[in-house]
Amino acid sequence: MYDLFSEVLAVLGTRSVRGTALEASGDWALSFDGRARLKFVAIVRGGCWLMLPDHVPEPLAEGDVVLLSNAHYTVASDPNLEPADGMDLYSLPGQDTVRLGGGCDTVLIGGGSGFAEGCASFVLDALPRFLRIDRLSPGAEAVARTLTSLQDEVHSGRVGGSLIAEKLADILVVEAVRAYVAVGRADSVGWIAALADPRIARAIELMHGEVARRWTVPILAREIGISRSALTLRFSQRVGRPPLDYLTHWRMLLAQRKLARGQAVSEVAADVGYTSQSAFAHAFKRTMGRTPRSDRR
Repeated sequence: MYDLFSEVLAVLGTRSVRGTALEASGDWALSFDGRARLKFVAIVRGGCWLMLPDHVPEPLAEGDVVLLSNAHYTVASDPNLEPADGMDLYSLPGQDTVRLGGGCDTVLIGGGSGFAEGCASFVLDALPRFLRIDRLSPGAEAVARTLTSLQDEVHSGRVGGSLIAEKLADILVVEAVRAYVAVGRADSVGWIAALADPRIARAIELMHGEVARRWTVPILAREIGISRSALTLRFSQRVGRPPLDYLTHWRMLLAQRKLARGQAVSEVAADVGYTSQSAFAHAFKRTMGRTPRSDRR
């Protein structure tokens, strides 16, 4: 079976975000900037509050896992406390665990995935800014198992523990996304949520699987067995953009990665479905805001 999500992550140069831990007691509050990354925060002991701009404070309890997409956020023992700069506390190399208040009534683990320059938005814009993994959701059990294994590695001190913890953090992110897709909420917009819709998922898979093919809406509609108007409407509602607009955006991201590796512009144009180098250059500049040659190195 074609694994679209894994292919996208591989193409976009996914890399592990540094894993961190917080052990705290008493009154405390830390804020973190909104870097272009997909981050999880897991509560492994106690509880706290999570605050996001323009969002009501969220109480978190032991066992909760939340996924944050490109979001500035604050964690605190009390939502009314003025936060300190959490980034500053973790700024020193090797400073992966911060202890506040001399105890560990509350313990948090953080980690996640970053992306190659210019690629993050393709994934982050397709996910909610804040996602709590419902403990009753189909994927919650797998998330809980992975979190338990991650906790064991973080505290084990065994040889290779840091490397294993890093890989488990990657797995936890994917398990959280799986849980999100499995819920299949009809009001969720973005290509990731649209994978829960079999026909739209099939359309996306076809375009990714034969990215250089001369796709048109009629051809795509015929392949998945629905009318052109139904495909355009359903795809736009679920993904947030029409089918061929989505295809162009994905082609340009592929092109960007190929150019960054030094591949010739003419070769890249052909690889992503353009017989004319000038047409490719025009599409690239319109989508990415710069010329293909500026990305080649």
